[in-house]
Amino acid sequence: MSKTFLDKAYDLDGVEATQQLYSDWSKSYDQEVSDNGYVTHNRIAEALAKVVPSNVRLLDFGCGTGLSGLALRAAGFEQIDGCDISQDMLEQAKHKNAHDNLAVVEPGYVPTGYDAIAAIGVIGAGAAPIETFDQILDALEPGGVFATSFNDHALDHPEFATKVEAVLRARTAHLVYQDYGDHLPGINLNSMIYVLVKN
Repeated sequence: MSKTFLDKAYDLDGVEATQQLYSDWSKSYDQEVSDNGYVTHNRIAEALAKVVPSNVRLLDFGCGTGLSGLALRAAGFEQIDGCDISQDMLEQAKHKNAHDNLAVVEPGYVPTGYDAIAAIGVIGAGAAPIETFDQILDALEPGGVFATSFNDHALDHPEFATKVEAVLRARTAHLVYQDYGDHLPGINLNSMIYVLVKN
């Protein structure tokens, strides 16, 4: 039996492999994750809406095909920009009209000037490296809000949960929301979501 894109996504090694997979996956991504009950984007959008007002300037970092943008709009957010390393994924996002602006970014670059940044399903095994966590916090001013998630594959690697603990211990940020629940229930995969405020 051939591997699905979901199967392949957690075994990627390196930026070029990641870009290539998401480029190849762009047209069928929404269908595949929807077929498996993808829900983390809704969970984060709802959590973020409890923490920040709807008129914040929000960056949907690693926005992919725009599913996260739709969830953030549905949660009431009014100003949403999106960025991703894959032009092909952004082409799919354009059709959803969930973002005010969309931009391709180089790996490792996080745009600045936002009140809040959501990185939904972005950091983890086979995706953006853990260094991205620090890069996003660095891009925020004190008081800025960072919402993210680690799925079970990421949580199997100690450096992901340890990074959150280290940031809290160093008082770089404080945690205002944390919840473990469904990610892709169709393949019995869960995720931990976090909402942090930079100190």
